[in-house]
Amino acid sequence: MKNIAVIGAGTMGNGIAHVFAQNNYNVHLIDISQEAINKGILTITKNLDRLLVKEKISKTVKTQTLTNITSYTSIAEGVKNVDLVIEAATENLDLKLNIFKQLDEATPKKAILASNTSSISITQIAAVTKRPEKVIGMHFMNPVPIMKLVEIIRGYNTSNETTNTIMKLSESVHKVPVEVNDYPGFVANRILMPMLNEAIETLYNGVAGVHEIDTVMKLGMAHPMGPLQLADFIGLDVCLSILNVMHNGFKNPKYAPCPLLVNMVLAGKLGVKSGEGFYDYSETKKAEKIAKQFI
Repeated sequence: MKNIAVIGAGTMGNGIAHVFAQNNYNVHLIDISQEAINKGILTITKNLDRLLVKEKISKTVKTQTLTNITSYTSIAEGVKNVDLVIEAATENLDLKLNIFKQLDEATPKKAILASNTSSISITQIAAVTKRPEKVIGMHFMNPVPIMKLVEIIRGYNTSNETTNTIMKLSESVHKVPVEVNDYPGFVANRILMPMLNEAIETLYNGVAGVHEIDTVMKLGMAHPMGPLQLADFIGLDVCLSILNVMHNGFKNPKYAPCPLLVNMVLAGKLGVKSGEGFYDYSETKKAEKIAKQFI
């Protein structure tokens, strides 16, 4: 397994492409927009430069990493001869199902099809393909180049062979794979999202302010980042989407998103990506300073 395609050049997609390219895999970075691809490559370059300044990589590694990435704006062209596809598109069920239908037709029959979904059913995604035994979840954490964990999610029909292959592959790029079963939110978000939602409820109910809530969790619970800051970093729209998946999947009111979260997303206040969430990121230098904490 040497040729990897990544669908989506956004935050997660370019991070996944970076990790595999830096570990000498041939990476096909695919997005419908050349502008999005260029932005993704620029992000990878900046992150490599930070690693270079910190003397964690050499100039040769930087050059080779970028050389290992080839970009495509066509799924059919980009996945022709790959061994693995990792889909990292927007967390939208209909979009993912459409992509996997295309992948099933365009990829070699031996290829494994993985999704970086943070909450959507792998079994449901696999059902639109003719190879459900080769469909699996690879949920990387953000920022991908730094975070070690990869949740490996087995769908109902995912084979042992596929699971073992992906576990070993994850280890080959210096990640720690943890196998989990296919239920809404898996493990990471099933535990994390209710905590973030409760922090938003605490703010909504006027118990304390943004800085106070985050300070309590950082100093009192030894969290490296407060829950409201973390929600901004993840993206409030992503948090809302995951909570909706869990609420719909479990039919349990404890997963219902806070009205404040719903309204902020409707108002376009999505966190770091939009320049404003629970914190103000409107100044470019301020946003870059925050990003550098994690890269």
